[in-house]
Amino acid sequence: MARTGSTRLGSTAPKAGAPAGSPKRNGSTEPVGATGRTGATRFRRRTKSPKPAGGGRMAQLRQAYRLTKESDPRIGWILLATFLFTVAVAYALLFLIPPDWVAVDVPLALMIGLLVTLIVFTRRATAAQYKQIEGKPGAALAALSVLKRNWHTDQAIAFTRSQDVVHRVVGPPGIVLVAEGNPTRLKQLLTQERIKHTRVAAEAPLHEIVVGRGEGQVPLPKLSRTVSKMKRQVKPAQITDIRARLKALDATRSSVPLPKGPVPTSMKGMRGNLRGR
Repeated sequence: MARTGSTRLGSTAPKAGAPAGSPKRNGSTEPVGATGRTGATRFRRRTKSPKPAGGGRMAQLRQAYRLTKESDPRIGWILLATFLFTVAVAYALLFLIPPDWVAVDVPLALMIGLLVTLIVFTRRATAAQYKQIEGKPGAALAALSVLKRNWHTDQAIAFTRSQDVVHRVVGPPGIVLVAEGNPTRLKQLLTQERIKHTRVAAEAPLHEIVVGRGEGQVPLPKLSRTVSKMKRQVKPAQITDIRARLKALDATRSSVPLPKGPVPTSMKGMRGNLRGR
């Protein structure tokens, strides 16, 4: 029996029991819900999310370099001299260690030079940041912001109209009152806070620090290190109890706003830029 025109073109009916589908261009059928990619989906590409503006480790290092150069104009020459000197010394030491492989010694010396230069830059950038904020209201609070998670800082628990401020840090050493401002006025302010804190948490160790360059004071660049190196006298469970008692003390304070003045940027952001977050 002769075939009809439809059969010659290949447009045959689907077999019995086969799932219904949408016809393709060549006349075949495709099951509904098929996972195979067809048409535009076969060549669809995954779109990349745009990078945030100003991101990247190099951009953060450039920003830190510009901020450091404002207070340390010789930073560029110092870093260059550090890099060249370190590379020369490292290569000389590697040259004396057999076997002498130039293809290995040169890249290794360059890596050591970059590492030492980055360490020097980090330290000088931190020192420059402290130099920029030292003496300004809130500088001690910015320095305390680099403390780790097991430290709890409460800003400006007491202050005067002359911008003499007392901050509080609760951590493993106990309670640390950090004061910044005029030393003469701070004596009375610290005495008042000592009496209040002893009344609500008598068993907690209490320490006092005055930030400054005078006798018996702690310089701003050494503040966070001094606090973190204090002797551990309080366990974590006791810290929670102390903080609960101090909240009751803070609730009784008058809600007087902090005196207006320039508050420096947190040091934590500066450290994050240097690490390349």
